Amino acid sequence: MKRAYVVSLALTGCIVPAVHGQAVDSLYWSDGDSGRINGVDFRLADVDAPETGGVGARGGAKCEPERALGYIAKQSMIEATRGKKVVITNVEEKDDFGRVVMSLSIDGRDAGELGVASGYLKPYVFDGKRATMPKPDWCK
Repeated sequence: MKRAYVVSLALTGCIVPAVHGQAVDSLYWSDGDSGRINGVDFRLADVDAPETGGVGARGGAKCEPERALGYIAKQSMIEATRGKKVVITNVEEKDDFGRVVMSLSIDGRDAGELGVASGYLKPYVFDGKRATMPKPDWCK
C-alpha cells in the first residue's frame, strides 16, 4: 500500500507525514531516476534510467553505451525540472541502496511518465520490494 509522505526539510533524512502538494526546495539528479531531494537520497518509483556509474561497479552501468546514455537521461531530467515546480506526490519504502522511493510531479505532470515519454526512462514497476517485470537492458 502506498503512503503519502514528504522528505523532512530538516536535512535529517527523516520522513514526516505529508502536506498534500509539498514542493521540493532542493533537487539534485545523480542520474535520470535518482538523486537527492532536500538532502535525502531518492529514487523515482516505477521507472528505470540508464546508469551513470562506472561499468561493473555495484549499481553502475553494464556497458559504456549505457553509461553515455545515462548522462543524457540525467541532463534530460535536469532540464525537465529546471525552473519548474517539483512536488513530492508519493513516498514508498527505501530501496536496496537506502534511497527513499517516491513519485514526483513537475508542474503537475508525473516525472516518471515525462521521463518515459522523453525516451530516456523506461517503465520498471515494483510491487513492494520486488520488480514485476525484467529490468530494462540499456546495452542492446
